[in-house]
Amino acid sequence: MNVHSAEIIISAVSPAQYPDTQLPEIALAGRSNVGKSSFINTLINRKNLARTSSKPGKTQTLNFYLIENALHFVDVPGYGYAKVSKTERAKWGEMIETYMTQREQLRAVISLVDLRHKPTEEDVQMYQFLKYYDIPVIVVATKADKIPRGKWNKHESIVKKALEFEATDDFILFSSETKMGKDAAWAAIEKRMY
Repeated sequence: MNVHSAEIIISAVSPAQYPDTQLPEIALAGRSNVGKSSFINTLINRKNLARTSSKPGKTQTLNFYLIENALHFVDVPGYGYAKVSKTERAKWGEMIETYMTQREQLRAVISLVDLRHKPTEEDVQMYQFLKYYDIPVIVVATKADKIPRGKWNKHESIVKKALEFEATDDFILFSSETKMGKDAAWAAIEKRMY
C-alpha cells in the first residue's frame, strides 16, 4: 500500500472511546522498545507520526491511527517494562485483552519480537494468547539489520522454536533502518484486511 495520508485519531482506554467505524483494524503488540513506533513510521513513510522513544513504556493507551481512510493501525501498550507498577501492568493487560477479544473490526495482530534475542516469556504468552483466541497473527522480527545476514536463519529458528510458531502464520524479518520487510508486511496486512 502506498500511504499518503496517516493520522492518529484517538488514544483510547476503554471500548466507549474506540472509533465508531467499520474499518478493518490491525493491532501491533510487542515488548517495550521492540521498535513498534519505528515499524509504524516505516510502513507509512513518516519520520515521526508514531512517537519513538528511548524511554520504554511510553504508550499507555490504545492509539488508533487512520491509514489512507482504509484501515486503522492500533498501537497497544508495550509489555514487559519493569518500571511500571503491577497495578498499572494489570490495567494495561485488561485493556489489551478486552480490545483483542471483543473488537469485531480487529483483523489481525502484528506481534513484534526482537530478532537479536530469544523471545521473552511475555512474547511467548502474547503469541499463545492470540492462538488461543484464534486471532490471526503476523510475527515481525525487528532489528534484522543488527545481525549479520549469515545468522538470520539461526536467529529465526530460535524465535520460532521459542514461540512454538505455526507455519500457517506469517513470519517477516524487518528492519526500519534498511526498510527490509516493508513490502512483505504490507502484503500480509492487505491479505487480512477483507
